Amino acid sequence: MKIQDITIGLVKIPLRTPFKTALRTVECVEDIVIKITAEDGETGYGEAPPTKAITGETLSSIANALGTYLIPAVKGMDLKEPAVILQKIQNCIPGNSSAKAAMDMAVYDLTAKHTEIPLCILLNKSTNLKKPLMTDLTISVNPVEQMVLDAKEAVARGFQSLKIKVGKEGIKDLERIHEIRAAIGDQVGIRVDANQGWTPQQAVAILQQAQDMKLDLEFVEQPVKAADISGMAYIKANTQIPIVADESAFHPEDAERIFYENAADMVNIKLMKAGGIYEALKIAEIAGRYGKKCMIGCMLESKIAVSAAAHFAAAMGDVVTAVDLDGPSLCAVDPYIGGPAFQDPYIYMNETQGIGITGIEQNYYEEMEGGK
Repeated sequence: MKIQDITIGLVKIPLRTPFKTALRTVECVEDIVIKITAEDGETGYGEAPPTKAITGETLSSIANALGTYLIPAVKGMDLKEPAVILQKIQNCIPGNSSAKAAMDMAVYDLTAKHTEIPLCILLNKSTNLKKPLMTDLTISVNPVEQMVLDAKEAVARGFQSLKIKVGKEGIKDLERIHEIRAAIGDQVGIRVDANQGWTPQQAVAILQQAQDMKLDLEFVEQPVKAADISGMAYIKANTQIPIVADESAFHPEDAERIFYENAADMVNIKLMKAGGIYEALKIAEIAGRYGKKCMIGCMLESKIAVSAAAHFAAAMGDVVTAVDLDGPSLCAVDPYIGGPAFQDPYIYMNETQGIGITGIEQNYYEEMEGGK
């Protein structure tokens, strides 16, 4: 069974509220969607968000990488040998991790559909489909009053862990965290994401004060610049709060170095950083070898990509112990047909074959030139 056709399009979905981090502000999901069609008419879906500040990719660069390199490389290949296709995706062009991830997940989707099982079962036949995942919800960087309101609304929706975006104002970030903790009580987990916004010395001072204030933080994510592995190791050595590497950990070799140098307690696996499920599995294996755990996260992605990540998380439950897959929860509408059910903090898997997506409402989707 060969790959017969590949098309790309643009999906545009409004957000409930603008998404703000220390690096950017976004008001809608605007992602590239890829559809692979096999000779028997079966289809596989993939998705890639433009996250220039992190992966260096834009909508045009993703479309170009797919149309010029990735699509010609895999079109006509035999789906009976998915590992060969997945390796070809990784090797046919350097960088472009999100474009690769979109193609990768579409191939996995098709492979699982042809095997007539959910993707998570393809990845791990022992996956418990009846056990829902529980995601946190991101609270964007805003004036503290707005962040408190957003946090209280999230708790009212049932979220039991919140990820607080900080990193813009150093020690003043503690005020936001303190006010949020006071507003939501001590039964809800708080995860802090500094998005590379602190220096190592700032981070140690802030986290020490957070401990003194008894803010009870689950962990702090990417406190320093991505390249500053030694700085992150310094922070880990000088705080009791667990450290999670995000932008520092794109590829398996990054995870290997981080754990070898004892620079973080966990790594945040994102399919868009890793280049897809094929490479993410390698990161999970490395973490397991070091006796470490992983977080599964996402960029500003909609339901296709987040569903693929949810299947990965469900399959890798022994290693993936923290879930940050709130993309669909941030969207104002769900234009997709099928897939896991995202009900506020809960992600319910099901027995639908592949990723589970079977179509897209055309009001939110426009086909693009470049996929053939």
